[in-house]
Amino acid sequence: MNVHHLELFYFVAKFEGITEAVRNMPYGIQQPAVSGQISKLEGFLGVKLFQRRPFALTPAGEELYDFIYPFFSRLDQMTERLRGEESHHLRLAASAAALTHHLPEVLQALRSEFPALRLTLRELRNPEIETALRKMEADVAVAILHRKSTPGLKSVKLIDIPLAIAAPECSPIEKFRELTTGASGGQIQHPLITLPRIEPASQLFQQGLNQRNLRWEPSMEVSELGLIQNYVAKGFGFGIAVDIPGAAWPEGVKKIRLPKDFPPLTIGALHTGDLKAVAKRFIDLAGDQANKLLEAKKTATKGDSKNRK
Repeated sequence: MNVHHLELFYFVAKFEGITEAVRNMPYGIQQPAVSGQISKLEGFLGVKLFQRRPFALTPAGEELYDFIYPFFSRLDQMTERLRGEESHHLRLAASAAALTHHLPEVLQALRSEFPALRLTLRELRNPEIETALRKMEADVAVAILHRKSTPGLKSVKLIDIPLAIAAPECSPIEKFRELTTGASGGQIQHPLITLPRIEPASQLFQQGLNQRNLRWEPSMEVSELGLIQNYVAKGFGFGIAVDIPGAAWPEGVKKIRLPKDFPPLTIGALHTGDLKAVAKRFIDLAGDQANKLLEAKKTATKGDSKNRK
């Protein structure tokens, strides 16, 4: 039995005639088409379902209408319910560090505005995020805006975060220029712990070195930033770190600032197409969180200046 034929019969029976059914259909269809489809349904069943003039359901038509009524009469209700749930469902992709340390506060604020909020969180590395967005596996992503986005992706810049050097607390080196002292042929000799070369933080750091005709080959590659500081604290070398405003550095590690012309990590929100309200609001709240981090950075900078004086 053709379900579309049943849907057309439902509207004809409900509005007591083909003309009125066509006027009230949720989609466009011509009267002859409805009449033809109903005739096919009657031919398939081998019974008349209604009298045309004046309109009246036959006993077979009444029986069929009673059977299909509970389903078709509740479609609008179900559509509204499902749309309502979908409008409160946010699928978010981000790095492990962002999901662990920076986004819970944003999502708490979002939940206070959307009490029915439903979340799907995906932990992805930066190279994987654009693929997830293109495949419609995420509504929005928080990622490093390292290069021009793929066509079809839209980006909203949130914050620039500087890179820094993580050094063992026991090291006598305090400034970047001390690391470069004695560099043979521009090659820094100290052991370096980094993320893989494909990661934006590593690429931006090397870019800053290249601007100074310096080279610093990694002695250890690890999968996440937290591991870098762990191994720095244990004396395996110096590491590339992200100087997040207001974030405490772990015990056994000290920060060496990089020159200001080293490129920062630019963090932003990525998405495709138009955003639903919950995703738009998430980006707004993420921007508010970024502004708080910037204020923390200004406060820390002022404190450092006072201490130097």
